[in-house]
Amino acid sequence: MLTVALATLRTRWTMLIGTFVALALGVGLIAAMGLGLASTFDAPDRAPQRFAGSPVVVMGDDTLTVEVRRGPSIAEVSRRLAHPHPVDIALLRDLRALGQVTRDDGNGAHRGPDAVGVDAPVAEVRRVVGDRALVLTGDGRRRADPAAERDAEGLLTVNALLGTAGGVTAFVSVFVVASTFAFAVALRRREFGLLRTAGATPGQLRRLLLTEAAVVGTLASAAGCALGRWAAPLSAGLLADEGMAPSWFTIRPVAWPLHAAFWTGLAVALAGVWVASRRAGRTGPAEALREADVDSGVLPPARRLLGFALLAGAAFLMAKSLATDPSALLKRKTYTTGPMVLITAAALLAPLLVRPLARLIRLPGATGMLVTANTSASLRRTAAVAAPVLITVALAGSVAGSAMTVTAAKAAEAREHTRADLVVTGEELKVRPVRGATLSASASTAVHVREEGTALITCEARAVDDAKALATVERLPVVAGDIRDLDDRSIVVNEEWEQHTVGSTVRVWLGDGRPVALRIAAVLARGTGNNGAYVTQANAPTAPVDRIDVRLSPGANRAAVAAQLRDTGGQVRSTEQWLAATHPRTSPQTRLGLIVILGIALVYTAIALANTVLMAGSARSSELNALRLAGAARPRVLAVVAGETLFAVGLGTLLGLAVTAVNLAGLAAALASLSAPVAISVQWPLTAGAAGVCAVVAVGAALLPRAVRRRSMPVHRRSG
Repeated sequence: MLTVALATLRTRWTMLIGTFVALALGVGLIAAMGLGLASTFDAPDRAPQRFAGSPVVVMGDDTLTVEVRRGPSIAEVSRRLAHPHPVDIALLRDLRALGQVTRDDGNGAHRGPDAVGVDAPVAEVRRVVGDRALVLTGDGRRRADPAAERDAEGLLTVNALLGTAGGVTAFVSVFVVASTFAFAVALRRREFGLLRTAGATPGQLRRLLLTEAAVVGTLASAAGCALGRWAAPLSAGLLADEGMAPSWFTIRPVAWPLHAAFWTGLAVALAGVWVASRRAGRTGPAEALREADVDSGVLPPARRLLGFALLAGAAFLMAKSLATDPSALLKRKTYTTGPMVLITAAALLAPLLVRPLARLIRLPGATGMLVTANTSASLRRTAAVAAPVLITVALAGSVAGSAMTVTAAKAAEAREHTRADLVVTGEELKVRPVRGATLSASASTAVHVREEGTALITCEARAVDDAKALATVERLPVVAGDIRDLDDRSIVVNEEWEQHTVGSTVRVWLGDGRPVALRIAAVLARGTGNNGAYVTQANAPTAPVDRIDVRLSPGANRAAVAAQLRDTGGQVRSTEQWLAATHPRTSPQTRLGLIVILGIALVYTAIALANTVLMAGSARSSELNALRLAGAARPRVLAVVAGETLFAVGLGTLLGLAVTAVNLAGLAAALASLSAPVAISVQWPLTAGAAGVCAVVAVGAALLPRAVRRRSMPVHRRSG
């Protein structure tokens, strides 16, 4: 069987070269991303920087630790405090009695240093400090470095980006390889009929195809692993150069990502050909005698059932999210991976639409009649060309459209929630009364709440000086209670909190870690996620004022008020200017993620389209030659080929737009249920560009070989 398979591959290598390239590229991308993911799990050992010359570092407590339930046991969960504790004056005095103390007041000098270096025996330092602060030694001193937290956040960003891109790569590679193998098997039905006539059993045909897939999968996976190992350091350098990863981020020598990529590639190849091999095993000897090329049985009951089941599953998942947690549809991971179920369903059911569309679209002339007839007869070829176009257009429309829609909704929500005429921002603002204006000063903080006893949730919050002033300058989406009732013993929460009943008491931990019980004064709509909690400044005493919202009184002079506000030490801007500078926008991480995802899809589409169209062209040479013998001029034959190809690309585009419409409609419903502005953003230029590239690649692959063959034909001249 192996000998027959190798002989078949030698004679039909042009049919599988596109599959080999697509699979090798997919394995290479999975390997590169796997190596990148493995390198994010553990930061390399680096020497402390901030207090490198001090053997001991004393640092104020910067974490909150709370017990939660983990099944039958109790576990401790830690969260970073919004306002870490400083090393107080009394402790500094005691430490100076032990030895030299090195201060670095760059982080929070107004409250005292967050950490100091101490040149003294560690045992003596621990005895003096007790439980008043943290004592760090050895490599643990890195915890006091300012870059430690930024590096951790950068690694999380890289982890999320590579994980999402790796998932999309795996999906697209399976999709393309399975589609290509299925079409290649369909083109070989006469060959299989001859083998059946010669005595081959269905089991032998299945084993032949699986052996071919194993050989192609092994070679492509090996090549992909080599490609991924070469590309991983380049991708790490790019992420570091773009500021998404720490500057020290490098690829660690780990073997398991390469093993995972190799076996994934081989499994994809075998899985991609499995269903096609079962269909090949059912090929009868009479197939060798068939001359007509009209496809029948393209949509067997199992494929039809699976397609409709995936459609129902996608509808169920969207309805469940809308009913239980609409905010989940706004998350990048959800709107990136969510369209995949719909894409698969649309690809499975695509042959159902070919003949109805062909009858619906009436093309003029004999060329149009031939295009319509050939398209209706060749369902497999049309669906195979449409499939990669579908995935590219759907991802371009759904992922990019969802990202821009969420960003636009957040920006619109920010505009709706303010009545301010001027906004002052800065690190530590000095608040003074201003004639002719109402000022609402606030500070950035956070609160932590334990929900259902199993999770510790951190919620961003604003600490305000005057609730009545806040109600004057802000237009908050209050659904229950009154924002003006906020005082030092209460809190404003949103509907996302487990406990959100006005008048009830909720136990929280403040930004400095203090546990308090606060009464709920008002409840805000959940919105897009920007509607955080509100407390008074008494519950965030160490948080510096970083924003002042200003509402002008009737008849007040804007310029005069702005002049007085400059004494606060901050930047004075109109609300429009402040929103333009700070309103939610697509982050660099999101943009790079979109580029990676859409780039992967477009590259795969180009490979799959070129391969599929070339395979189809080689299989229908006799058909087109018969058309020439029937009197069709060469331009008409080329027009027929181009028309059929464009019809298939149009079908894929139509299905991709349908997937996009469903996903964006679900996102709009989620925004509406969250009481957030619905600002659907359809990325027409990007979607049209993706469809246009697909059309150019497909038509070029269909026409170029025929043009080359025409130019290479010898010209015979009559003599005499």
